[in-house]
Amino acid sequence: MDEIMKTTDPEKQVIAENDLALINAQAKTPLEPDQIYTFAVRLCDNQVDRDFERFPRKSLERLAKLFVGKSGIFDHCWTATGQTARLYKVEVVDEPGQKTKAGDALSWLKGYAYMVRTESNQDLIAEIEGGIKREVSVGCSVARVTCSICGEEGWHCGHRKGELYDGDLCFFSLEEPLDAYEWSFVAVPAQPAAGVVKNKRYGGLEKPQKPPADPGKNDDLRMAQAMQEQEELRYGGIAR
Repeated sequence: MDEIMKTTDPEKQVIAENDLALINAQAKTPLEPDQIYTFAVRLCDNQVDRDFERFPRKSLERLAKLFVGKSGIFDHCWTATGQTARLYKVEVVDEPGQKTKAGDALSWLKGYAYMVRTESNQDLIAEIEGGIKREVSVGCSVARVTCSICGEEGWHCGHRKGELYDGDLCFFSLEEPLDAYEWSFVAVPAQPAAGVVKNKRYGGLEKPQKPPADPGKNDDLRMAQAMQEQEELRYGGIAR
């Protein structure tokens, strides 16, 4: 299993009745429209990114299901205090006439997020509206990473992503997503187009989490160990 972080921009949304129902499926107490702020994010796409990696459209379809109900945080820092929004709907969007570097039609993953309006998050909402908080990145895991040159398992075939072989660019395809962990506001995304969609602009079952080996360890140490494990499992640069 390979754990990955992929980055992308949000879009302010009007709360339709069916969207409110989806939001309330995530909430413990039913919410009214005036209690909610919603926006849309471009989570990731099937374009070859800065790491010379891509999600094939089939992977996007699977991620669309996995990301429903997942939290939005900051800089991939896995703390409950950083939870700021939640995805209530995710869909694959196709862009007719646009092609990726791989030669197929461009598709991207659009996530619809909501926040409960509070005094403490008014500054964040203002930053989203003003375009300051804009870029986002995703954290997920995949079962397979395949080489575009030979179709074999990436990192084991001898080809190097980003290199040209007889004029063909080598990149790795991220296939068979296993889980979606979170999405984050970041400064620099791996995928240049990812982020808050311009306005022209959890719910879901999880596998049980294993308890820490030593419940007596402090939270900072456990978090440091978790992030170290995450980086060891990743294969494509630093978390963005």
